[in-house]
Amino acid sequence: MTGSEADRNRILVLDTAAGRLAGRVAAELSGRLPADTEVVAAAVAPEGPGEGVLRIEELSRVDFDVVILLEQDGVAGGPQSRNLETITRSASFVGAPVLLRWPVAGDADDAGGGLPGGVAERVTALSDQGLLQALLAQHHRLEGVLDALQEGIMLHDQHRQVLLFNRAAEKITGYAREQVLGRSCPEIFTPDGLCGSRCPFCHGENPQFAGSRYELSVTDARGEDRRLSLVSVPIDLYDGGLPGVLVSFRDVTEVSQLRRRLRQKDSFHGMVAISESMHEVFDTIRNLATSDYPVLITGESGTGKELAARAIHNESRRGAGPFVPVNCGALPENILESELFGHVRGAFTGAIRDKKGRFELADGGTLFLDEVGELSPAFQVKLLRVLEQKSFEPVGAERSVSVDVRIISATNRDLRKLVDEGSFRSDLFYRLAVVPVELPPLRRRREDLPVLVEQVLGGVRAETGKEIEGLDDAAMDTLYLHDWPGNVRELINVLQFASIRCPGRLIEPRHLPPELAAGRPSRPAAAGAPARRGKLDSRAVSRALEQTGGNKVKAARLLGVGRATLYRFLARHPLQ
Repeated sequence: MTGSEADRNRILVLDTAAGRLAGRVAAELSGRLPADTEVVAAAVAPEGPGEGVLRIEELSRVDFDVVILLEQDGVAGGPQSRNLETITRSASFVGAPVLLRWPVAGDADDAGGGLPGGVAERVTALSDQGLLQALLAQHHRLEGVLDALQEGIMLHDQHRQVLLFNRAAEKITGYAREQVLGRSCPEIFTPDGLCGSRCPFCHGENPQFAGSRYELSVTDARGEDRRLSLVSVPIDLYDGGLPGVLVSFRDVTEVSQLRRRLRQKDSFHGMVAISESMHEVFDTIRNLATSDYPVLITGESGTGKELAARAIHNESRRGAGPFVPVNCGALPENILESELFGHVRGAFTGAIRDKKGRFELADGGTLFLDEVGELSPAFQVKLLRVLEQKSFEPVGAERSVSVDVRIISATNRDLRKLVDEGSFRSDLFYRLAVVPVELPPLRRRREDLPVLVEQVLGGVRAETGKEIEGLDDAAMDTLYLHDWPGNVRELINVLQFASIRCPGRLIEPRHLPPELAAGRPSRPAAAGAPARRGKLDSRAVSRALEQTGGNKVKAARLLGVGRATLYRFLARHPLQ
């Protein structure tokens, strides 16, 4: 559209019948209005539009300032009146124009060459009494306000066709409004739309919802990953009560990156850590947000593989869909097949009804296959076939079921070694391990002990009501000296046990499990772990205060000592 065309006011006269009346109304308005106003006539009925009248299908993605809808009741021998939803499905009213709904008698379209009385009065009011100028001024004023906002604004209808896209939305996403208006939201922001499948109309539904607020990673028109903070609210379009969604969003990519750079204690989807190794895991999970690649999570038992899988799911565009876990090592092969693929009634003894499997339950979301290294060779073949074909047959069924599922698997075994030994299929391994994520054991990230202890004791306080503040220095020493073969799961058990035995506010060594309190490490502490043996030294304290921005409470946690211990040290050894 050229600059002169963009400055013109555009009016659409839309007839719910054949269009002859729309043509007469458009001709009358064109003769009365200034030259900078274009009037277009169109008809909903596919047959016999009048001269100079377009069919509604030819109006797709056309921007109008005002739409006059001539709502005719049934015409004798002709098409019945169309409701507003049917009309907007055929041609999106992009730009959210002013909608005027004019009721017209059923025989008005076949009347003489003049205009029916009620329509003629409305045409006069628009053209000669300043009503049109007032409506256009209000419409342009609203457009100017929206374009002045720093937040991106997008409006779409129940069919997810975009009706409005302001200048900030163009800047944030890299898409010009001409590329977006009138198109389907998921067609532009593939695969699930700007909402990441959180829109109430994602599945063709029309539910009542109160709106939502969330963050999401998307890929912009330049191919760059952006982190957006979004707020979506329901809205009625026009005066017909048609449902739509208004979305406002901000680019928080730099803020999100800054938060990560400044973090000292970070909670990420239920996982807490200050160690570099775990924050590398968090960054990998964030980077997986815009892809659907299969992920293989490896790590020793108790390192939190299911928590990591849920974090990947929640960060992704599938976060609003189901997360379905299944333990592949806990079920016999025949039961596992029914659990994963489902069965039909009568497939085997006890199958008294049809049952959906985990694959089908996870449709549109994520299926988490835990202990995937325990699968038998025969079942590995079945799983590989499903992953390749994206469909399966329920046990006893003759039909195939297609699903859209992201696969996240986990194991505490070395799958590469199993592949070399011939007990795990190499083709299945490469299907599952497109993106590997390794969780480090707790003994290699002992610096996380203070924040993990705080998290676990927070849960203990909530469950028991006991006011346990933490561990004394000797008890923390004991934790640092332990090897943690059971990892975080073992730490949880230890602290829950100690909380039962502890009558006061601080857990002491005598409250810990006897085998822990009496034990000694079988290997030295991991590199980078805080120096718990002996006294604090100025270098370690300086480094901790620098990392925490001078916050002594956080520095004490990082060093694994009590606040009083750190304060006493600083009083005796002032830092330069």
